[in-house]
Amino acid sequence: MASGKKYETVSGIEVKASYGPDDIPDDYAAAVAALPGEAPYLRGAHREGYRSKPWRIFQLSGFGNPEDEAERIRFLLSKGATGFIMEHDRMTGDHLYDPDHPEVVARREDVGINGAVIMSAHDYELALEGIDQKGTYAHAGGGVAQHAPFCLAGYWNVARRRGIDLKDLNGTGQSDLFLTYVGCPPLQQIPPADALKINCDIVEFTNKAVPNWVPISMAAYNGADSGLNAYQELAALMAANVDHLDEVKRRGNVPLESLAHALGGVSFRVAMDFFEDIAKLRVARKMWHDLLVKRYGITDERALRLRVHIVTAGSAMTYQEPINNIVRGTIMGMAAVLGGVQSMGISAYDEALSVPSEQAHQQSVRIQQILMEETGIARVADPLGGSYFLEALSADLEAKAWEYFDEIQEQGGFIAALENGFIHQTASANQVELEAKMITGERSIVGVNYSPSDHDPFGIDGFAGSADAWDKAMIRLGELRSGRDSALAMAKLHELESICRDGGNVMAGVFEAVGADASVGEIGDVFREVYGSWKFPVSF
Repeated sequence: MASGKKYETVSGIEVKASYGPDDIPDDYAAAVAALPGEAPYLRGAHREGYRSKPWRIFQLSGFGNPEDEAERIRFLLSKGATGFIMEHDRMTGDHLYDPDHPEVVARREDVGINGAVIMSAHDYELALEGIDQKGTYAHAGGGVAQHAPFCLAGYWNVARRRGIDLKDLNGTGQSDLFLTYVGCPPLQQIPPADALKINCDIVEFTNKAVPNWVPISMAAYNGADSGLNAYQELAALMAANVDHLDEVKRRGNVPLESLAHALGGVSFRVAMDFFEDIAKLRVARKMWHDLLVKRYGITDERALRLRVHIVTAGSAMTYQEPINNIVRGTIMGMAAVLGGVQSMGISAYDEALSVPSEQAHQQSVRIQQILMEETGIARVADPLGGSYFLEALSADLEAKAWEYFDEIQEQGGFIAALENGFIHQTASANQVELEAKMITGERSIVGVNYSPSDHDPFGIDGFAGSADAWDKAMIRLGELRSGRDSALAMAKLHELESICRDGGNVMAGVFEAVGADASVGEIGDVFREVYGSWKFPVSF
């Protein structure tokens, strides 16, 4: 006799005990029959999968001082990482504050804990010491939308000072609206509509000046780790990209196919619902293909092939029994490989305690290398394709994603759904529901609410980082202000302010200001003066 227990995915999709051919909808059969590398790319972006294009091993890195970040990036590259993602101090970077800002001074002991303090092009030079910009694929930081122009400008100006043609740089920006406006809203930040405008400026500037760089990348990861479930994550990412596509199409300065290819490098979260997350990554490619073909009439295959980066869920890493997180990271990494991603970062096992230690960071790289070299799961493209369960789940997930996409469009689009709190209300309701399930035991986390232990038997201490980050940042700030051509820096800041007020290309203005050694706080002062500060739409 069957038990009365209800089985469902984290997104609430009911799961049967077994599946057969009749569970795959007829209208999904053609997508399932298409081979990897064939439209609509449900089964993979490339015919031979990882045989022809191994995934990039990326690990988020940064803490303390710029020199600390450089050391960690060099370490990760030496251990097999095939690119790097820079992480900036949240206190200064996200808010566009210099270290002498009163809000930073009041919490100076927290500076540098969760990223390196980088406030100028000179700091970027320190953070990139010994790193080959021309030969290494990079993410220059700037997950928060208002911070992204500064980060790109800093990275690109270092390349220019080194004599590197910007056309020879390969990398990606982020300028993500999910992190900024859903996941970790800064105390002060520009309104979402202004962020969209600046993002499109980045697109236009990059298209001309840095053509091999992915200008922006929506990271639905940050929506998912804030509460959006799998189909909502899919829908919200598509809706965010639609707002960008529509705005750049309205401007008419960048070919829509070029923009679609650029926007087609996205980031999702992979958590612990193994099959749902595999299905989500597969469905993302099909939804992107269908969206571009049906809404915009795009036929360029490069644009239609979605490129997916994933980061394993930081929220799935527990501080209780942190060694268990190595298992969690491996399982999530395996799901990403089976879903066919192009690049990956695995959360460190001590991430719930601190900035990743060197040992934990190396372990995250090793997990990816073991998956790639020892398991055989990368030998075949989409090895789970045709699974009755997986294909039925994919069809259900896509149907629900399009329903939520339509709900966002009814709000007026993604920007409108941020401004009125619709996205936040969805994420919050999901968080409350998941927490309730943990309290009742319906949702089990081993070592937390299932078989909990009174202490950590492995005795792992959190990584301390650099305790002198604020002090050294203040010294560098003084040196920056006394050593630069202040008249030139002020002139470029005034030019930036005029550009912002007159509707010109903000990325071009920030690039010149940072090149003249303007600081992140001075860029922020311009933005705050012109755009004001967004009021979070949800009360707690």
